[in-house]
Amino acid sequence: MATLALYSSAMIKKFLGLASILVSVLALTGCGASGPGAPTRNIKQVTDGVEAQTGSIYIRDLLLVAQPDGSAVLVGTFINEAATSDALTGITVGGISAKLSAPSFNLVQNTPVIFSGDSANAVGTVPALNAKPGTRVLVLLSFAHAAPVTKSALVREKSDYFATVGGTPTPIGSNH
Repeated sequence: MATLALYSSAMIKKFLGLASILVSVLALTGCGASGPGAPTRNIKQVTDGVEAQTGSIYIRDLLLVAQPDGSAVLVGTFINEAATSDALTGITVGGISAKLSAPSFNLVQNTPVIFSGDSANAVGTVPALNAKPGTRVLVLLSFAHAAPVTKSALVREKSDYFATVGGTPTPIGSNH
């Protein structure tokens, strides 16, 4: 019986040693951190553009592309997930009102308003912003019903993926 007790005590010590190593490894690697508050689940921004939400309106990939003349062009997507329509009524960048291709943009459920790009249906330019690429500027977005949103958006250089972004293209289709 003494041998069995000694064997059990040694097994328990070995098990506790392995368990403490396993807990340490999980704690150090973060593998034990799961659930809605886990740091890796809270990463949302995967592009240079910032993201925001006001009510049921989602703003995705919001940024500006500096133009050679000192103006900037807005890039971003606005999506309303509610059955009730809203409208994007104004954009102010660094204290300058953006020139928009329409007085307002209807935000109908699940119908995106897209500024710049191949599937753009809206254009927004900011004359004489003179913001240098790599800097950030405050962008104020105003809506008919949703609360306004202010975000610090990155100014990108007109090159690489953004080489064709400009303020003069005619929007494809009408969403105003």
